Amino acid sequence: MVKVRFSSALNSVTGTRETTLELGDTTVKAVFDELVDKFGTEFEKRIFENGEVRRFVNVYVNGDDIRHLLGLDTPVTGSDEISILPAVSGG
Repeated sequence: MVKVRFSSALNSVTGTRETTLELGDTTVKAVFDELVDKFGTEFEKRIFENGEVRRFVNVYVNGDDIRHLLGLDTPVTGSDEISILPAVSGG
């Protein structure tokens, strides 16, 4: 079971800070496909632009940034934890 954690910035779309998905060995892309099915197009618009993760959205698998791994092709196993953290700015 893959655990997915969301920052509070996504709470208005997801209605929760975390969810679990019944997936076996897969990829980050497949996890996002499931999340879009679950949370809809508003979730997709906040995360993706032109099929890629938006520049200001950070995605981690077990604490490692997918940008330093294989991006959306990063492998995910049933025991992994994914964190999705849109960057927050302010002063």
